[in-house]
Amino acid sequence: MSNYQPVIVLDFGSQYSQLIVRRVRELGVYCELLPCDTSAKDVIARNPIGFILSGGPASVYERSAPQLPGYLLEVDKPILGICYGMQLLTHAFGENVAPSSAREYGLAHVKVTMPDSPLFAHINATKLAGSQNFIMLDVWMSHGDKVIELPPNFQVIATSTNSPYAAIADMKRRLFCLQFHPEVTHTSQGQNMLRAFVYDICGSEGGWTTKNIIDETISNVRQQVENGHVICGLSGGVDSAVTSALLHRAIGDQLTCIFVNNGLLRFNEPEHVIDVFQNQRHTKLIAVNAVETFLRALAGVTEPEQKRKIIGETFIRIFEAEAQKLGEVNFLAQGTLYPDVIESAGTGHSAAKIKTHHNVGGLPDDMQFELVEPLRMLFKDEVRTVGEALGLPKETIMRHPFPGPGLAVRILGEVTWERLETLRHADNIFIEELHAADWYYRISQAFTVLLPVKSVGVMGDCRTYGNVIALRAVTTDDFMTADWSDLPKTLLQKVSNRIVNEVKAITRVVYDISSKPPATIEWE
Repeated sequence: MSNYQPVIVLDFGSQYSQLIVRRVRELGVYCELLPCDTSAKDVIARNPIGFILSGGPASVYERSAPQLPGYLLEVDKPILGICYGMQLLTHAFGENVAPSSAREYGLAHVKVTMPDSPLFAHINATKLAGSQNFIMLDVWMSHGDKVIELPPNFQVIATSTNSPYAAIADMKRRLFCLQFHPEVTHTSQGQNMLRAFVYDICGSEGGWTTKNIIDETISNVRQQVENGHVICGLSGGVDSAVTSALLHRAIGDQLTCIFVNNGLLRFNEPEHVIDVFQNQRHTKLIAVNAVETFLRALAGVTEPEQKRKIIGETFIRIFEAEAQKLGEVNFLAQGTLYPDVIESAGTGHSAAKIKTHHNVGGLPDDMQFELVEPLRMLFKDEVRTVGEALGLPKETIMRHPFPGPGLAVRILGEVTWERLETLRHADNIFIEELHAADWYYRISQAFTVLLPVKSVGVMGDCRTYGNVIALRAVTTDDFMTADWSDLPKTLLQKVSNRIVNEVKAITRVVYDISSKPPATIEWE
């Protein structure tokens, strides 16, 4: 996004790095995440107004630990160090970080000793009883090391029982450090601290609005595509729907949408896509039935990364064949999102690649198209806001996310037509009951998984030996972290009863209560 002066988050491997970016954007300020070892030239070229240093799993005194980039203290921009970022910044001024005798993981209480600090300008919290000067805040700690000596020219602005330097600042150089995580919702007033940093300290003028996102994206697409022809894959999901709507507004009839029925879709998905995009929105749409092609390609394959690669390869070959029928096609549009890019590649010095996403890691190197990815720098909720502004119906933009490889990565093991039909039927029951109980829009994502195990059951007077279905429902703000949804017992019971009774060969239903992290939302 070239028209903004961003706040740059340098990633040192924290699970919360993306969350920091999201929180800053919620304030109307453009923010990007860059690996901590990004070159000074690439960082400074973005003309940042300030920096946030993320947390991370390393210890600053270890030889292999990520280091503070040399240019940071030379560019004279405000810096906010969080957790490891705090320790890294203070460590630049001396050997003042050591293992803590009492590690802090979870909720803690800090005493704001300097409420007139610019970083605390927007907080509104309860003052400590009997004092006119101190304010108490609940914060989220996650650290095993701590600062043991105050660097030169720094002042203490908040303390906790185990961290006498819970927050410190060098006002003159605009350097601020927090041992706790303001980006996590458990930290009361954390968003107000970030607001003070990006607006009051960095001097941001805002401007990260839905209208500006749409206008700049359209401008970028027109500049990239010029007079070329673009094909866009439609899946019925939110991302592809918003991608096609944005592109249609940008380039009109230069866009052709292709819907590939690969057999890996949700219940009645082909009919839904054709009705919404061709009949209702009058999109130029080509529907391709490629069920047998995909099933043949996936026969005998059980490894999830291989499934993704095969599906990506097969999609591209089908798209290339359809493009040849259209004449000269130069571009392929995809609904790639920011979290897809991060999870596929890893951004930080210590970040590990989690899995390949179909949109960003499952495509062959020799494909004939240049990629157009208008949503690549957006989070899911930003995409939904853009879709709403473009006039897409609620049932489309609020639909739960669906992975690019479809049900293939919700079937653990080999993908067959019989197993697809089993999973499709079970998944539809789950979604139907969530709608009926008014829970569908109260959670962020729900689906079923067909497990590669069998379980003994009893039906009537007979012993059965059938498959197991796992139910998965999560609640999240940004899909970078997620909590399992505490659905009512009666709802889960009804879903289980229906699946066992209505879906052939299912004898057991289980509910996944894993959060992200440590688990991912999808099983594969």
